[in-house]
Amino acid sequence: MSEIKNISVIGAGQMGHQIAMLCALGGYETVIQDLQDEALAKAKEKLEAIMARWVQKGKISEEEAAKAFHRLRFTASLEEAAAGADLIIEAVVEKIEIKRDVFSKLDKLASPHAIFATNSSTIVNSLLADVTDRPDKFINMHFFFPPLVMDCVEVVKSQKTSEETSQAAMDVCRRINRTAFLLHKEVSGFVANRILGALQKEAVYLYEQGIADFKDIDSICRKALGHPIGPFELMDLSGIDVGYFVMEQRYKETGNPEDKPYSCLEEKMKKGELGRKTGKGWYDYEGQGVK
Repeated sequence: MSEIKNISVIGAGQMGHQIAMLCALGGYETVIQDLQDEALAKAKEKLEAIMARWVQKGKISEEEAAKAFHRLRFTASLEEAAAGADLIIEAVVEKIEIKRDVFSKLDKLASPHAIFATNSSTIVNSLLADVTDRPDKFINMHFFFPPLVMDCVEVVKSQKTSEETSQAAMDVCRRINRTAFLLHKEVSGFVANRILGALQKEAVYLYEQGIADFKDIDSICRKALGHPIGPFELMDLSGIDVGYFVMEQRYKETGNPEDKPYSCLEEKMKKGELGRKTGKGWYDYEGQGVK
């Protein structure tokens, strides 16, 4: 397996553009791809704002920021993103059908040596790898939101993932200054989200049963448990749609009624109240700007 020098990130959303910047900051020639020109423009605008704040705070120098942007390219072409990539990280919407379609196309476009990684927060890579001819070069690299802040990556092997692929993914994490943890067996939701999911499930139960207001539940988690933010605040931060799709996928896999998306999340989805990114979720962020 050749050394990873060029990385492409598919999807310029709230995860993808920050993962791409991590890679560029780590010295990799990086391409960020999205079908929507508007999404690419927003991604560039957000990254410029973040890097400007980093420079202002002294986290990096102006020269370092400029070099990272010089290594970062934006494109709407999947063909351009796949060409020459040694590692392709998928960060599209958390829907298995869409991810499978993306990887099916990438398999025909990318070099045979290229490693495929999914940033999925719950879908194991073996559910995606079968649409390609490279299951040994397929792995999960689950970054946490926001990737430029959170120092954790869950790297997850399937039974067919090679040791070389696992090591390459771990090496990339090390170079981009992220602490990676290798999971040797697949499980839906991995480690962090399974634990968070259990907490969220209980929090929503208490809310839907009318036992406590969601704001009070968040406050109790912060004050009594020492959590930096409460479970409802976390839903707003990561995106209510993301949590909804995760539950929807797990329910499809298990058929367990307890895994179905919560009714309160369905209501939020119907209203388009998806959290910070839409200006309203459990909390109202109007006037604070969409983050």
